[in-house]
Amino acid sequence: MKKTAKASAHGHDHKHCIEDALAAAEKLCSEKDLRFTPLRRRVLELVWSSHKPVGAYALLDELRNEELGSAPPTVYRALDFLIDNGLIHRIERMNAFVGCSHPGEAHRGFFLICGDCGNAEELHSDGLAESISASANRRGFAARDMTLEVMGTCADCRKA
Repeated sequence: MKKTAKASAHGHDHKHCIEDALAAAEKLCSEKDLRFTPLRRRVLELVWSSHKPVGAYALLDELRNEELGSAPPTVYRALDFLIDNGLIHRIERMNAFVGCSHPGEAHRGFFLICGDCGNAEELHSDGLAESISASANRRGFAARDMTLEVMGTCADCRKA
């Protein structure tokens, strides 16, 4: 895991992604009177250092190198805080975490995951959520929460 944001293989610089995510988190925490501790801030920054989902143990390793905290429960509490407040998402199939591109907004977790480069892109589609809910309702099922993870190949990797 990189400590600083660098341009990806596809030429994307994550510095602005990290800055935007941190600004949104600070604003949200201020509005909700929540503590945005240095550890929570650093975990969010590390999650946003790439568009590739990152596992908790990779975060732990990085934090251990930085002497910010090496206890798994501490990092998991920071991750739980970030998830609970809509700042990151958990990619279940990878047991990893990715930054939320629309923090503070109520929305479903739909992700396009590239099997080649490993990037995960959050997909926003109200129509998709409505279609799934309608299909569930026709079967007498009341959907409360949904996450959709679609594996495939991103446009950049398809061009390469």
